Amino acid sequence: MKILVTGAAGFIGMHVCERLLARGDQVVGIDNLNDYYNVSLKKARLARLTPHPAFRFVKIDIADRDGIAALFSAERPQRVINLAAQAGVRYSLTNPHAYIDSNIVGFTNILEGCRHNGCEHLVYASSSSVYGGNEKLPFSEHDNVDHPVSLYAATKKANELMAHTYSHLYALPTTGLRFFTVYGPWGRPDMALFLFAEAMLDDRPIDVFNHGKMQRDFTYIDDIVEGVLAVLDRVPQHDTTFDKLQPDPWSSWAPYRVFNIGNHQPVELMAYIEALELALGKTAQKNFLPLQPGDVPATHADTAELQRITGFAPGTPVREGVSRFVAWYRDYRPHA
Repeated sequence: MKILVTGAAGFIGMHVCERLLARGDQVVGIDNLNDYYNVSLKKARLARLTPHPAFRFVKIDIADRDGIAALFSAERPQRVINLAAQAGVRYSLTNPHAYIDSNIVGFTNILEGCRHNGCEHLVYASSSSVYGGNEKLPFSEHDNVDHPVSLYAATKKANELMAHTYSHLYALPTTGLRFFTVYGPWGRPDMALFLFAEAMLDDRPIDVFNHGKMQRDFTYIDDIVEGVLAVLDRVPQHDTTFDKLQPDPWSSWAPYRVFNIGNHQPVELMAYIEALELALGKTAQKNFLPLQPGDVPATHADTAELQRITGFAPGTPVREGVSRFVAWYRDYRPHA
């Protein structure tokens, strides 16, 4: 198939492109290569993809309405994986417009491109952050998600609502993926594992929020990619059993679905740090700080629906995943 992947120079995007290419798909990757974090890392990821004869890169911002319309018209991809977004919870506190431009305006352009060019299936990145103030664990797709605690979370919830509208109005099959704390080789340098490893190797203290009393459903990148491809190949259908008198947030009469993709095994932040200390052979100096605005103390994915529909459930143990990250980071760091 010809598949359009947005955010192709990103952490998840690069890995998804590699897997699609490995299985024989033709991939058009787009990215705006913005400077939210070091562009050299994005270019290094792209350098892994560009030699492949079935990969083509186009530098463009999904917020470019005319440019995206022209791209869709020229390429007419059969399926689309939208991973381009302004990421990060804390950054949204100080740069809200970046999230509206990319996550709302940009996503509208992707939906319109799919609508007008016969796209068979749009798979897009949502986030575990949509669960917001929910304290009922594990987080289930059947739960209400109307209480976001950051603008980033609100834009991801908005993406799900926008996708549902297009599924209903234009019979565009859409699937949203609520990713839970993704980590691994080629990861984002603004995320905890990268920040911690960098600081520890420089003999600097690490910032440990909520005084270490945090739980995260850390999900290894290979599991995320496996989930993305498993969902991509299962196009949602109209659910004729949907009950409008007792609506289930997970389902719809429209060809629309959302899935959690998480390790379904929440890990204490301190245990995550211990896994990194073990892999690096160093003890971290810890700077304990309070919970940050927009953060939540715990996440835990219920992945029963993902497993039921696709037969797949993530399961890479944190110690194994952290060890793989460290092996990559030790090699990457001298060249960064």
